[in-house]
Amino acid sequence: MSDLLDPLFGDPEVGAHFTDLAQLQAMLDVEVALAEALAEVGMIPESAVAAITQAARAESFDRAALARGTARSGNLAIPMVVELTARVAAIDAAAAHSVHRGATSQDILDTGLVLQLRGAVAAIVRRLARAEDTAADLARRHRDAVMPGRTWLQHATPVTFGFKAAGWCDGLGRVRARVADAGSAATVLQFGGASGTLAALGDRGLAVAEALGSRLALPVPAIPWHAHRDRLVNLGCALGLATGVLGKIGRDIALLAQTEVAEATEADPGGSSTMPQKRNPIAASVAIAAAIRAPGLVATLLAAMTQEHERGIGGWQAEWETLPALVRLTGGAARAIADALEALVVDPGRMRANLELSNGLIHAEAVATALAAKIGKPRAQALVTDACRRAARDGDHLRIVVAADPEISAQLPADELDTLFEAARYLGSTATLIDRVLGQRGPTPNA
Repeated sequence: MSDLLDPLFGDPEVGAHFTDLAQLQAMLDVEVALAEALAEVGMIPESAVAAITQAARAESFDRAALARGTARSGNLAIPMVVELTARVAAIDAAAAHSVHRGATSQDILDTGLVLQLRGAVAAIVRRLARAEDTAADLARRHRDAVMPGRTWLQHATPVTFGFKAAGWCDGLGRVRARVADAGSAATVLQFGGASGTLAALGDRGLAVAEALGSRLALPVPAIPWHAHRDRLVNLGCALGLATGVLGKIGRDIALLAQTEVAEATEADPGGSSTMPQKRNPIAASVAIAAAIRAPGLVATLLAAMTQEHERGIGGWQAEWETLPALVRLTGGAARAIADALEALVVDPGRMRANLELSNGLIHAEAVATALAAKIGKPRAQALVTDACRRAARDGDHLRIVVAADPEISAQLPADELDTLFEAARYLGSTATLIDRVLGQRGPTPNA
């Protein structure tokens, strides 16, 4: 994370869950909840809980010393527990014996991470929902705004901007649900002690685990998951998919904003250090960059799954910076696209004008389809393909070329050709498809 770049690529609310201070406090919160759980089952005195709670304030810890201790010991939990114990001892010497009882370092780090994820994923889901809602609104408002459909970056057949926005909405809805489900599945307690058996707590281990889970509002899994990382990796994969969907929308916005296209632009584009005229699609670039970076992070999480026996070496450590980076990237991309869609400047007039950039060639399929119904597809395709080549070669409008072709005009009179060259008449099931996307989301807000 960079203090200089995080405002561009991140999201303040998501990022707040992954500061050094937030991580440390989450771990300390687990230690406090553990003390409360131990007291609840009668394993430590209530007085110890008060001392541990008083000492467990992240802002009072020496983070530089913790960093040095982490480098020596291999994980942050070890020096943190040492300092916490010392701070508790300064308050109540006897209470120091109750710190971290029955737990292992990974219990504290993993459960602390889960607490961080719970808040961060909820914020990402809200950003995705905001983008989804805005895309739905764009689909409603521009359902009839005819524009060129593009395949392989070339004009294909007419679509509407509402149709494009409905596709965005549909994709956002899928990844929003997937991230929410994966986040929920990943937010479970990690508490097993040294090898996952809770042996240090004797016959009260499960009672402590249940009490700890209750204190933290985390489900207790059937068995500790120290070396079984599928829940977290599933979340990582869901975040990777989300960045892909967000990046696709960003790519569309960037292409629509090109000077030669100018069909939709960000309301607050960026400028240039040398070119006063530039209106760069900043939000789109953030989402595209996230989509480019995310696959490598997801791949790292997948590669780290093959962890050894009851607790792994290297694979676990590989997650520590990878998953938070992926969470922050997704949050930033979701924020950027939600902001961009909310203020998107849509130009239906330019969309309609762009339909004619190819002198009517965008209507070729409509002509070929109508002609095929009368003379068969092979001959119709050949005739219209030849007409398109002549129109492109001579710079003539396709309507003029096909009208002048005796074999075509014998089958398609002028009034029928006029209809075939109206983009709004060749939209197929566009309206129904938009309604299907909007309908699966429930009634229109404020309707």
